[in-house]
Amino acid sequence: MSTQWSAADIATATKGKTTGTWSATSVSIDTRTMEKGALFVALPGSKVDGHAHVKGALEKGAAGALVSKLVAGVDAAQQILVKDVEAALQNLGIAARARSKATFIGVTGSVGKTGAKEMLATALANQGKVHATKGNLNNHLGVPLNLANMPLDTQFAVIEMGMSNEGEIARLSHWVKPHAALITTVAAVHIEYFKSVEAIADEKASIFDGMGGKGVAVINGDNAHAMRIRHYAETKELDRVLMFGTAEGVNCRLAHYQVEDMHSVVDATIAGTAIEYRIGTVGKHWALMSVAVLGMIDALGLDVAKSAASLEYFSEPKGRGQIKKLAVKGGHLKLVDDCYNASPISMAGAFEKLADLRDAARHDDTRTVVVMGDMLELGEHSEEMHVGLAPALVNNQMGLVFAAGTFMQKLYDSLPESMKGAYRATSTELAPVVVLALRPHDLVLVKGSRGSRMDIVVEAIEANARELESADAV
Repeated sequence: MSTQWSAADIATATKGKTTGTWSATSVSIDTRTMEKGALFVALPGSKVDGHAHVKGALEKGAAGALVSKLVAGVDAAQQILVKDVEAALQNLGIAARARSKATFIGVTGSVGKTGAKEMLATALANQGKVHATKGNLNNHLGVPLNLANMPLDTQFAVIEMGMSNEGEIARLSHWVKPHAALITTVAAVHIEYFKSVEAIADEKASIFDGMGGKGVAVINGDNAHAMRIRHYAETKELDRVLMFGTAEGVNCRLAHYQVEDMHSVVDATIAGTAIEYRIGTVGKHWALMSVAVLGMIDALGLDVAKSAASLEYFSEPKGRGQIKKLAVKGGHLKLVDDCYNASPISMAGAFEKLADLRDAARHDDTRTVVVMGDMLELGEHSEEMHVGLAPALVNNQMGLVFAAGTFMQKLYDSLPESMKGAYRATSTELAPVVVLALRPHDLVLVKGSRGSRMDIVVEAIEANARELESADAV
């Protein structure tokens, strides 16, 4: 069953005015990805005003538009007039939440929230109809958009919540009103906008604010701020607070993890019950996340074994650690595409993942190659946090390091000469240098914050692979 919004329902939810009798089957803020039959939301913008795209949206098949001023040359009956389009979108999301009978799961954290959301969606897929946040639309626009697009027959809604500034998570939580909430971890991400990491922990913990004194909290017991977050959860008088991690005494414990081919085998204890299962990707951080996910499944009273079996088919979202086998001259390599985002904690996890892949490799000449771009939004801590990655590179015995960006130059200069591949100011300049250096059996990690544009390096490696494969075919 698709999303269904009559013009009258939209007007009621948004306090708008309409004379239309049409219905929308989805909600969109972008004409480039809009589906036929959608409600187009004409958001104002600093560069482009969505009202300029209303006519084009309707020509592409939109059912109607949400506007703060009637657009000339467009049938007034196809427009719903509101005072503030952004506020109207948020009210539409709130109305969608109010009419839903689904179980809502909120996910946040400094690192890993998108992956956790995707893993939860995989784990729930064979237990009911799931609606999960699309991509990383996790802010004050993305969350209500996801809620408004939720099918009426959704049984489980997994909603990701992100933040850059203080107060954002609590606001989103009050919109979502989750029955359960997972905090993946807390780290110095977005530290540029906060006084301390403790302040970030408090912000993440505010995901419990919208739960109304009920439900389940799942918290990373391995994190240094676990007890601070647990205390916050307890002040909200939730029904249950569960801890996951690797230490003795947590409710959901990762006991052992090992790599087999391109999968991971996990031994865990979930709420007192031992279980072994496979997940369809590599990395201890994914194994730990799977334990958190299964803890959530158990807390919701669902079938843990059934969900554990489905995790064998989980794969990372694009740009978040996805492993690809690509051609190079004389053979193939494996590329770990992790270029969507980066922080000190996720960088260290990615190095460990590459080391695990190397240790499980069948070739003695396997070489680990790390290609890095700047980690952004670290403020005055930027230089020290970049240079601080050196021990993790050395301890995980990474083979060759390539780097781009102002802060990565500081790290690159601090490395042993034997590890230095090349440094260039930008990813565009670095890409061809990396392509020329690669050889068969390499394990290549490409990672950086999105603004560092390390996707340019990924695209160059993939383009070279396609050229080689085409040449072989000829």
